[in-house]
Amino acid sequence: MAVARTPRHKWIDEGLRALAAGGPDAVQIETLAKTLGVSKGGFYGYFAGRHALLEEMLDRWEREITEDVEARVEEEGGDAKARLRHLFAIVDWGHGLGTDITTDLAIRDWARRDPAVATRVRRVDNRHMDYLRSLFRAFCADEDEVEARCLVTFSLYIADQFMFAEHGGRSRVDIHELTTKWLLHSVGD
Repeated sequence: MAVARTPRHKWIDEGLRALAAGGPDAVQIETLAKTLGVSKGGFYGYFAGRHALLEEMLDRWEREITEDVEARVEEEGGDAKARLRHLFAIVDWGHGLGTDITTDLAIRDWARRDPAVATRVRRVDNRHMDYLRSLFRAFCADEDEVEARCLVTFSLYIADQFMFAEHGGRSRVDIHELTTKWLLHSVGD
């Protein structure tokens, strides 16, 4: 009787969970195998080693937060403001992505110590900013304003995870709605 192999994506899933929980040093083949309830031998049927797994984890992260998110927004359609609203709903200022925000933050932390990871994060961030620019330019003629709105939007996505401030009786959801309204206003509205 053939023994079913643990699918490749399960190794990547578990690697991303370990990364989010403990950083890149937590991504250990033996630990992943134990968590998956399998021997580590199956790992080598898919990956040449730990570095190959780490690269595939980064590939998935990059694809999910760029191509996959943009495709979902574009599939929904609408004008630029509608697409931005949909983008905000997908990322919900850091929640609701295919890749958990904790994973994103762990990768950003890893990039502080690994130049190759930093290069990849820079590429991802530039893609995010380019996409945001393409949407904000549809109703903002001033390039300085476009850049400011993009920076505020992207900064909120990351920084919101670290803020614990109270909002004067308003909920965080209320503040996100107010922020969205402010970001999407056209000059003269």
